[in-house]
Amino acid sequence: MAKRINKDEFVGQVAKRMKASETTAQVWVDAVLDTMYDTFRGGKGITLPGFGGFYLDKRRDGCAFKFNPGQKLRALLGWSSTHKGPL
Repeated sequence: MAKRINKDEFVGQVAKRMKASETTAQVWVDAVLDTMYDTFRGGKGITLPGFGGFYLDKRRDGCAFKFNPGQKLRALLGWSSTHKGPL
């Protein structure tokens, strides 16, 4: 299994990339996650170009959460032979 980072570590990385405080990055991460949740709850999917798409596949007995990775992520995972850009 791949090594995982926890939310605090992720927030720290976001803060560093944003050149902002961890408090500010925490607000941004929470806002993004809450907005994603509200979007799914509203029955819609989300497409993040270069990363992939997230959606709920509604079925008779419930629903499944689906992710369709973008070409850059597919190339990183070795799933694409056509991506020519940087990783």
